Amino acid sequence: MSILPQSLFSRRELLKKSAVGFGNLALLSMLNDEAQASKSKDPLAPKEPHFTPRAKRVIFLFMKGGPSHMDTFDYKPQLQKYDGKPLPFDKPRVQFAPTGNLLKSPWKFKQYGESGIHVSELFPNVAECVDDLCIINSLHGTNAAHGGALLKLHTGSDAFVRPSMGSWVTYGLGTENQNLPGFITICPTLAHGGVKNWSSAFLPAPYQGTPLGNAAVAAKQAQIEYIKNDFLTRKIQRKQVDFLNDLNRMHQEETGPNQILNDRIGSFELAFRMQEEVPEIQDISGETEATMKMYGLDEEQTADFGRQCLMARRFAERGVRFIQVSHSDQKVQWDQHGNLLEGHGKNAKEVDKPIAGLLKDLKQRGLLKDTLVIWGGEFGRTPTAQGKNGRDHNPEGFTMWLAGGGVKSGIKYGATDEFGYYAAKDKMHIHDFHATLLHLLGMDHEKLTYRYAGRDFRLTDVAGHVAHGILA
Repeated sequence: MSILPQSLFSRRELLKKSAVGFGNLALLSMLNDEAQASKSKDPLAPKEPHFTPRAKRVIFLFMKGGPSHMDTFDYKPQLQKYDGKPLPFDKPRVQFAPTGNLLKSPWKFKQYGESGIHVSELFPNVAECVDDLCIINSLHGTNAAHGGALLKLHTGSDAFVRPSMGSWVTYGLGTENQNLPGFITICPTLAHGGVKNWSSAFLPAPYQGTPLGNAAVAAKQAQIEYIKNDFLTRKIQRKQVDFLNDLNRMHQEETGPNQILNDRIGSFELAFRMQEEVPEIQDISGETEATMKMYGLDEEQTADFGRQCLMARRFAERGVRFIQVSHSDQKVQWDQHGNLLEGHGKNAKEVDKPIAGLLKDLKQRGLLKDTLVIWGGEFGRTPTAQGKNGRDHNPEGFTMWLAGGGVKSGIKYGATDEFGYYAAKDKMHIHDFHATLLHLLGMDHEKLTYRYAGRDFRLTDVAGHVAHGILA
């Protein structure tokens, strides 16, 4: 015979029926306060920054695999001089793989612009924009593997699931267009962390990155999933969404506020509005022929990444807060452990013209002044050879560059050693990079926090210093 009572009370029913219902009264009061707060606050509404921002939005040009800084934007004449010689100091205790002697760059460097900054012949078009660049030659990280390094760059942690920097930015500032997500990632990689690199993790769902295709899909075919409905009219869809929202709100009246359910209601509403706006943004037929050529859409080798960069501009000018563009494929694009000359040569040709086109286009439209453009990968490469003609992963010192958005232009900040192995001057850790990014957007990285699991989390964890030397 069962010893359980014939009927079991839920916790809510117990509060109603015990102690003359006083527990239920207290619960209803708390739920009402929470409900009012949730109704009055749109999670994606524009928010005031902590102080006057230099930038309003971010375009992150992510070169997956780790471009070699000594072959692109970190000129090392000593590396050319001592080619084939042993590295005259110790290599890191922890290395991804063994490497041999020094390997010179197979590309020539030339000074460009009024700044006279050396740029590799790999990037002749970007070199024309060098006076708009703030080249940081002293980045360093903590992980020599792609998976950990990608997560470190994107989320600030290489060991735990944490919100991505795009999610933190959207959480801190909201978005300027309520018909679009605050964070778009164009053709992102599904490897080495995949969705975790644009995830909102424990932040509310509205701050999650919205993928437009993925790295295995050509940019021309890249779509946000279910952006079109070929079976129902918008009028019927509107009725469906309204009915679903009514059911969810009825459920909340009985059970109390639920953040996850609120987020789901919001996502249905946003998805409905996106069905009109996103296809219009992706329709580039109204762009001039000159603009198309500037991005390289008229050439087979540059058309794919050129379209991604053009999409980034179109999303940026419509108020999306954080846009990521990934140059990646199923071969870990910039990861040349061998065949450096062939691999980096091919990669640079695919992105050089589109990136220069984006910078010039933003500038002529007046968007560059308050748009922060970031270029870089998860780490750099070793100045020592892997095999005969490759370079291994190197998180000890590498290069990223910024443009627009309140940074000084036509400068080099920091430096690696004379061969390019270690960050040596004005070192900038990934946490420092994140702190500086948030500062440019008007946010104090120590104040942008979210309470979860009993503690306050932030993008920079318990570290990070703003690099004031690059601020305009």
